[in-house]
Amino acid sequence: MGVVPAALPGPLPWLTTTFPDYLVWVVIAAFVATAALERYDRELARAVGAGAWTLFGLFWGVLFPRFAFEMRSFIEGTLSLVAVPLCVYAGYQLYSGRDSLFVLSRGVAAMGLIYVPFLTVEPLREWLVELVSVQTNAVIQLLGYDPVFTIAKENGYHSAFIFTDSTGHEYYTYLVLACTGIGSMSIFGGLIAAVRAPLRRKLRGFALAIVIIWVLNVVRNVFIAVAFGNQWFQFFVGPVTSLTGYTDPRMVSFFIADRVLSQLLAVVALVFILWLVVRDLPELLTVIEDVIYLVSGREYDLHRSIRADGGR
Repeated sequence: MGVVPAALPGPLPWLTTTFPDYLVWVVIAAFVATAALERYDRELARAVGAGAWTLFGLFWGVLFPRFAFEMRSFIEGTLSLVAVPLCVYAGYQLYSGRDSLFVLSRGVAAMGLIYVPFLTVEPLREWLVELVSVQTNAVIQLLGYDPVFTIAKENGYHSAFIFTDSTGHEYYTYLVLACTGIGSMSIFGGLIAAVRAPLRRKLRGFALAIVIIWVLNVVRNVFIAVAFGNQWFQFFVGPVTSLTGYTDPRMVSFFIADRVLSQLLAVVALVFILWLVVRDLPELLTVIEDVIYLVSGREYDLHRSIRADGGR
């Protein structure tokens, strides 16, 4: 869910918007090359993979100012900043011989191949944003609210919601690609595609993840639009406006609903969905073990501690 963002000064708009659009293609190509080389020349694949992970760290680094200062998302800003050293460290570990990271590398390649078409192909992006917007509007109407559902001036999509209070003030939000859940869906799709498991279980895990993400994402969009439109969270207005730089105190409800509550709950939801998928696709535990190792430096054998049901 979006509002009109504050512009970043100097060359930062180009660095945080245009440059990542080019860089993401290089990153995905590097991960795809790593996956292709893995079966034929592992030594070369390690070197290419290490470079891919380093570029991936650069990608998150250049996005940090956008997340933190333009979008005022402290959660996404923190995660993008933390991702920089983790990606570089993953590249180092892969180059040093931690071959289990090839699975995660294949996952990133598949994630990119799922996500980037929606990012770069305008008709595909418009279709997805408007589909989710129509569903969001339908739920809002079912709840008894009647905002204006119209064209967003920022992207030209039929994805904007305008609530009007008793004084005539309008509360305007609009959906963008990030509001469709395609990012989360590509994460699960990529990881599921990367592991080696029977196709039946992979399709079942993918379907489970996509359905839950889709439903929860529509609920999230409805919550943000309604909460902002009805000013549900006008708490700590002074500190929040000082912290975020918002000049309109009414934006506090949007900030709390979207940047705080929704993003925190999204992290919890993704962990829960991962738990559900792992129950049927325990091969994903290898990826989780690697992520835990990169973060903590400690080895864990989750396959021993989690009893996986049949079908392996």
